[in-house]
Amino acid sequence: MQVTKQHQVHGGTLRYLKHDSATTGTPMTLSVFVPAGEGPFPVLIWLSGLTCTEDNFTTKAGAYAAAAAHGVIIVAPDTSPRGEGVADDPAYDLGQGAGFYVDATEAPWAKHFRMETYFVEELIGLIDAEFPTTKARSISGHSMGGHGALTLALRHPHLFRSVSAFAPITSPTRCAWGEKAFTAYLGDDRETWAAHDAARLIEDGVGAGCYDDILIDQGDADPFLVEQLKPELLVAAGEAAGQTISLRMQPGYDHSYFFMASFIADHVAFHAERLKG
Repeated sequence: MQVTKQHQVHGGTLRYLKHDSATTGTPMTLSVFVPAGEGPFPVLIWLSGLTCTEDNFTTKAGAYAAAAAHGVIIVAPDTSPRGEGVADDPAYDLGQGAGFYVDATEAPWAKHFRMETYFVEELIGLIDAEFPTTKARSISGHSMGGHGALTLALRHPHLFRSVSAFAPITSPTRCAWGEKAFTAYLGDDRETWAAHDAARLIEDGVGAGCYDDILIDQGDADPFLVEQLKPELLVAAGEAAGQTISLRMQPGYDHSYFFMASFIADHVAFHAERLKG
């Protein structure tokens, strides 16, 4: 992986990286924070939301003080393949910047938009090969990235010790963002969609017993709460399936990175406990 930028922060090192992905057939970018010391360190993977790149979380979330204190590597990849020849859409909620962490099967997206395979089969191996990791890892994310964190953790529980999310799209088969993206990427079969819907996966017992708790923070002033995010569907699924879900409704908070910056230290501590336990 090529280092494009490097900074010292909270005693550790933050690197911006670029590599040619065999999965997407495009260059992919990410940022990686490594605490001070020789390691090895456990890893927290962060998945960002619609329109974001590897830079949004890095510059806005304020996570690295907590990561340094707990001795955790944080990996923040881009949200989709990009570049000339990569399919796109004029809308913000489809195409580049809106990969939804699935492997597209429909044209023109299927050629490059293979985000699930990229994360679970390529990126994790690259991180373990290039950085001093313990090979223990957890996953978190925001909005579309919260959807990705939940579904990847449930579908691949052998890869992750814990999962959390900020304002996740909890049931994309039942909201406009998810219906639009899944129709484009996966076709019209809603049964196929359900395999990438966190609430429905929990209802079906996928990942059952793998996580002692799933931590969700949600602002009650979030403009997308009622129509797009629907955390009550995730809680109901957890209650029906016996999966503990700690939903913390935060009064007055919206969908922005100001919300995440206020509670990110709690999430890093939540994962650090399970990564080192």
